[in-house]
Amino acid sequence: MISEKQFKQELDLIIKNAILEDVGPGDYSSLACIPDSATGKAKLLVKEDGIIAGVAFAKMIFEYVDPNMQIETFIADGATVKKGDVVFHVSGSSQSILKAERVVLNSMQRMSAIATKTKKYVHLLEGTNTKVLDTRKTTPGFRACEKWAVKIGGGENHRFALYDMIMLKDNHIDFAGGITLAIAKTKKYLKENNLDLKIIIEARNLDEIDEILKSEGVYRILIDNFNFEDTKKAVAMIGNKCLTESSGNINENTIREYAECGVNYISSGALTHSVYNMDLSLKAI
Repeated sequence: MISEKQFKQELDLIIKNAILEDVGPGDYSSLACIPDSATGKAKLLVKEDGIIAGVAFAKMIFEYVDPNMQIETFIADGATVKKGDVVFHVSGSSQSILKAERVVLNSMQRMSAIATKTKKYVHLLEGTNTKVLDTRKTTPGFRACEKWAVKIGGGENHRFALYDMIMLKDNHIDFAGGITLAIAKTKKYLKENNLDLKIIIEARNLDEIDEILKSEGVYRILIDNFNFEDTKKAVAMIGNKCLTESSGNINENTIREYAECGVNYISSGALTHSVYNMDLSLKAI
């Protein structure tokens, strides 16, 4: 994953772009009927059970819109919430509250949905040694928040983007001329460019796993779209030579059985690409 500094920069960029997109030259609805001097207070109301996420991010949004706004937090990120719970109060300029409202809600609703789904997957793996990973199957422009939500839900982050880890998948392997050549070329490239990046390589069958194991320097093998029996065989073949990761159409009905095959990680794009926003609202009080 990227550094904390770069992660913060990604979040700042998301907020800047979101406010630019939503507010543009001005929130004319508020400007038209609410005086500049008016102050108010609102509550973040939970309307659906789940895991709350995005509280800290909401504070960043309010701070960006108006540093004078005050937030009183009652429920922190990662907590289980029920319909009717109040997460925080925000007070200050009424215009500022309304300017930030939609960006706060859009962000928290999606982040909470992701955290809720992740928590469910983590719960399904309790008692195993397998961890849940996210993927790059995220909403364009909102990746940092979605990966943050996965962490809030108890999951782990995979690579952030194409630049912070090497991941050789089927197309890379085929274009490079095969597994052995792909690994050799990658190690040479990393050395020549003074890059310290971990290498993950995808295997499509047991023969490819056998070939991967003949090369050194592989951090993790992606056991992709294997059935349960072949996954068990793959894990036995790999042993302690490197880490293992299962992926490919794994859902809540199959994730436990894949974990029981002995893999270290299970990656799931569904954590971020197949969620429905959690119902939240910001109500004036």
